[in-house]
Parts: sequence; C-alpha cells; structure tokens
Amino acid sequence: MHQLIGELLAATGPFAPLLLFAAALVEYVFPPFPGDLVVVFGAWYAVHGELSWPVTFVAVTAGAVLGSVVDHRVGVALGRRLSGPWAGRAGLTPEKLERFEASYRRWGVWLLLANRFLPGIRAILFVAAGASGIPLRSVVLYGTISAVLWNAGLLAAGATLAKNVDELVDLMRRYTVAAWITLGVALALAVVLWLWRRRVAQREVERR
Repeated sequence: MHQLIGELLAATGPFAPLLLFAAALVEYVFPPFPGDLVVVFGAWYAVHGELSWPVTFVAVTAGAVLGSVVDHRVGVALGRRLSGPWAGRAGLTPEKLERFEASYRRWGVWLLLANRFLPGIRAILFVAAGASGIPLRSVVLYGTISAVLWNAGLLAAGATLAKNVDELVDLMRRYTVAAWITLGVALALAVVLWLWRRRVAQREVERR
C-alpha cells in the first residue's frame, strides 16, 4: 500500500495536490477510505521538496473542509427525516431528539474542533452537527481550524520527527492506536456517568 501510494503521487506529478484534495474529501464522506495515509505521504513529499508545501497544505485542508460540508448536508437531510413519522416508529420521541440537539449544540463545538485528531468518527461528528441544527458557517469555521492545526502538525512531523516516510507512517499509526484507546476510555467513562446519573434520578423518584 505504501509503495502504491508513493508511486501514484509520483506519477501524477503537478496534479498530485488534486489527488491529495480528493483523498482528504473522500475520507470524510467514506471513512473506510485510507485518506490519512495518502495525506501522510503528501506531507512527506511536501516538506522534502517534491511537492509545493503551501499548495499541499491548501489542498488537504480544502478537501477536509469540503468533506465536512458534505457530511453536514447529509446531517441536515437526516434531521428532517427524524422529525417525521419514521422517528416515532424508531422510538425517537421529540423529547429525546430535543435533548440530543441541545446537548450537541452545547458540546459539539469542541468535537468539531477536535475532529481532525479523531480517527474514524469525523464524518459522524459533522452529520450529527447538521442533524442538530448547528449552522453551516460554524461547521466550516471549526472544521477549518481543526484541519489547519492537524495538517500543520503533520507537515511539522514530516520535517522534524521522521527520517523517512515509513517512520512518518509508523508515527501516525501509533498516534491512531493511542487515539482509539483514548476514545474507548472516554466512551466507557461517559457510559458509567450516564448510568450513575440515571440511577440517582431513579432513587429520587422512588423517594418521592
């Protein structure tokens, strides 16, 4: 896979930034696509002179932002469906939907700001933003900030932390594993907190 991506970037020559743009975009729309791996290679070639790093930076950032816009529009469409009869059949009452929307509007900003650092769930975060009514301008703003920080860090890692592209790929792989472990722990803590609050609420009801 590494060799194939490297050869593909080399073969596209001056059009390589377009490939990086497409990879960053598709990853947001179709998360199983290894967009991060393509962007890692692009970062390596950019900081070592084979690609223009400003053009590469703009390409991968624009691809990520456009992908987040697509996800947001999907979320808006999904939110409209959840307001219809289908939601009732699925057990999603208006009260539950309102609580979710209010909660996501409150905390979703931080998730959107961190999205580029969270592997595998980026698309879900932006779909949820659209479904909960977060404005597109906010999504673009937070998505751009996150993409700029991530891509700047990736270029910096390629320039200072890795001796070759394989080391950079391995560094990103270790980061991905650490991020998944962190997400798993955070999810487990959230479930425990939710169960505890639910038990406390039940006890208060029983006392009354």
